[in-house]
Amino acid sequence: MKAIILLGAPGAGKGTLAEGVRNATSFIHVSTGDMLRAAIKAGTQTGLEAKAFMDKGELVPDNVILRIVSERLAQGAPEDQYMFDGFPRTLEQARQLDETLAQHDAKVNQVFLLEVPTPVIVSRLSGRRICKSCGAVYHVTNIPPKVADVCDQCGGPLYQRPDDSEATVLNRLDVYQRQTASLIDFYERKGVLVRINAGSDPQSATAELLSKLN
Repeated sequence: MKAIILLGAPGAGKGTLAEGVRNATSFIHVSTGDMLRAAIKAGTQTGLEAKAFMDKGELVPDNVILRIVSERLAQGAPEDQYMFDGFPRTLEQARQLDETLAQHDAKVNQVFLLEVPTPVIVSRLSGRRICKSCGAVYHVTNIPPKVADVCDQCGGPLYQRPDDSEATVLNRLDVYQRQTASLIDFYERKGVLVRINAGSDPQSATAELLSKLN
């Protein structure tokens, strides 16, 4: 069993790169959000426990998240390869993930840090627009609609999510930097951190990541 991690700030392109890696390799894309929703839908004991926190608007505790990760790994085969997207987020989560993987005779083999200049991230997120009707995603510069503020697909109105405003994006980046500074150092000292230039186009970043994938 093998595990890699995609680490990066909001807007760094983790989801896009994860899709590129998944399409080019046998890695299984592991999103804790997806696993939470699947566990809740399946009605597992851990899923119901997580739902109780979510229904109260509270964050799901690390130990519950790690139990869901462990349950997912237990379903796999020894030769499976997993790609964690945006998890762990904190040093404590990283340590607990190491313990969880060790229970399955696995470890974190590589951590890809997606490096993107702050102005690029702010532009990516603050320029994002979403259709209220069908959920299609646009960008005022990179993927503009044919008619301003109108969805090409269904004609619905486009809007900016509150957490995509420039002030909120800057705050999210500040939180990310404070949370992950020690996490980056943790993986660097283990010798598994690989830096990827994710500030250009997604195809170049994906190609660079694949070339550095052991």
